[in-house]
Amino acid sequence: MKATILLAEDERDMREVLCDYFTAKSGGELTMISAPDGNTALHLIETQPFDLLLLDIMLPGTDGFALCRAAREQGDAPVLFVTAREDEQDKLYGYGQGADDYVVKPFSLAVLYAKAQALLRRSRGMTAAEVLRAGELELNPARGTVTADGQRIDLPPKEFALLRALMERKNRVLTRDELLDLAWGWDYDGTDRVIDGHIKKLRRALGKHADCIKTVVKRGYKLEVDRDENKT
Repeated sequence: MKATILLAEDERDMREVLCDYFTAKSGGELTMISAPDGNTALHLIETQPFDLLLLDIMLPGTDGFALCRAAREQGDAPVLFVTAREDEQDKLYGYGQGADDYVVKPFSLAVLYAKAQALLRRSRGMTAAEVLRAGELELNPARGTVTADGQRIDLPPKEFALLRALMERKNRVLTRDELLDLAWGWDYDGTDRVIDGHIKKLRRALGKHADCIKTVVKRGYKLEVDRDENKT
């Protein structure tokens, strides 16, 4: 899902981490534009469209609440506050200014990313249950089902999450770290070699369809399909 996101955050390290994470996790589908202060962010809001805004509240110059109001005057792009202010009154005030969600620091990058994706889907009238297809394989995220040649394949949660990650990024090599992030979560602290065991189990469950999951030596894994199919 291609989208342009404005990040208003005065902490440089936080800006870099969020921009790098969102860009890598989306495979370059998300374009991150960052602003180190409220006045810069306000100028950007007034001069170009965004699909989503991630706003800190305590910013030099114009604060996040004022930015949220300005964004609402410009359009309907979702607004997600990312802030250290956890007081209930701040949250209620933020929602009153038109915010769609509110995340308190410190937070999980994986959770923040999931919330951002949910807001983007909602704003575009999309559901989170888009059926994924690769050859004869079909994965339905909403129902938690996988079928091949019309026959259901029962997968444990981790194998399902791995297959979903690979099917969402057909023909793209995913490192073990990326697969850990996608299937286990950003805060997993075990070894990345756990991926190999679960890929073996996944291949075993897929049977004759296992060949579509390729091992890329010294890099990771990818789900390979015909390029023509990948365009559909």
